[in-house]
Amino acid sequence: MRRDVFQAIADPVRRDIIELIANESLTVNDVAEHFEISRPAISKHIKILNECGIIEINKKGRARYCMIQPQNLLPAFLWIEQYKKLWEDKIDSFENYLTKLQSKNEHNG
Repeated sequence: MRRDVFQAIADPVRRDIIELIANESLTVNDVAEHFEISRPAISKHIKILNECGIIEINKKGRARYCMIQPQNLLPAFLWIEQYKKLWEDKIDSFENYLTKLQSKNEHNG
């Protein structure tokens, strides 16, 4: 099955794992210690993140280290970024509406 970045970030546990290893490489066991779900469940999430190219697994001795591959998050960032202007325009429009309403209420109050 072909996986992509959107599948990787679709699950909140996987987003938490990404956040956890964003600044430092951790072993699979270290990652699992941060969650209240089973280690096999964490391993499955890590496997999906690895298949999506978001993390790389490096073996050092018996330990398996999870390392972030941030460049592979870029497609999701770019997809979301294209909507930033749309949302900023809508928020600006809403703020203007609220300002007009407030001004109107102050004059009528």
